[in-house]
Amino acid sequence: MHDLLDDYAHSSALTKTSPRLKLLLGLGAMLLCVSSATPIAPIFIAVTMSLITIGIAKTPGRFYFTLLLIPLSFALLSSGVVAFMHGGGDQLFAVNLFGFLLEIREDGANLALLLIARTFGGMCSLFFIALTTPMMEIFSVLKSLGLPDFLVDLSMLMYRYIFVFIDQAALIHNAQVMRLGDAGIKNTLKSHAILSGVLFLRAWEQGERLIVAMDARCYDGRLSLVEPAARAKPRAIFAVMIYIIIVSAIAFLTKDIRLL
Repeated sequence: MHDLLDDYAHSSALTKTSPRLKLLLGLGAMLLCVSSATPIAPIFIAVTMSLITIGIAKTPGRFYFTLLLIPLSFALLSSGVVAFMHGGGDQLFAVNLFGFLLEIREDGANLALLLIARTFGGMCSLFFIALTTPMMEIFSVLKSLGLPDFLVDLSMLMYRYIFVFIDQAALIHNAQVMRLGDAGIKNTLKSHAILSGVLFLRAWEQGERLIVAMDARCYDGRLSLVEPAARAKPRAIFAVMIYIIIVSAIAFLTKDIRLL
């Protein structure tokens, strides 16, 4: 059994907070991260969002930082390429590798720092939403905002059956391992091919069963969703607006600052 993000969202201390307000805070922070011209505002967002998620929402710190390692590793790799391949200015670092001169200049280093900061701040904002707001509440908010019903319903079904197929894939993989299906590269490739084929057939069969089950329940092209009862408190709305204003001010006042 694996801990899922939705499990932490249901047990979060902010579960009863208005999902609209949490989405406003998370999406607003992400937009400010992407639009910031310097790393200062995204770093501020990353730190504050992490403190909110761990300190206020009571998400386990070890699990949270483990989640952040995944996108951060990709950001470090991509920013390293950007630092070596982009920009002008003064030379900050150089190395001769097999006759090729690799160097980092000021513009490339600043762009790499901005890329890391934006990724870090954006992921912290996204994890704030994922770890405090259950997916069904997000779907309900999207439907109430006027998103087409078929799009919301399709998203709900896709989200539901992702975990069904994960369970099926885990069962098949465990059965293959018990029969030494992972002994050697040849057996491993053959096992993965069989797993993919069986999983495709299971997905097809599950889709047919789903259609029959929905028709039996008089499905008319629309899935009913209950609007979350939680309402935003004036104090919480004021705190979110003040936070967005502060971050916007930091992004505006630091737009011309260069760290290197």
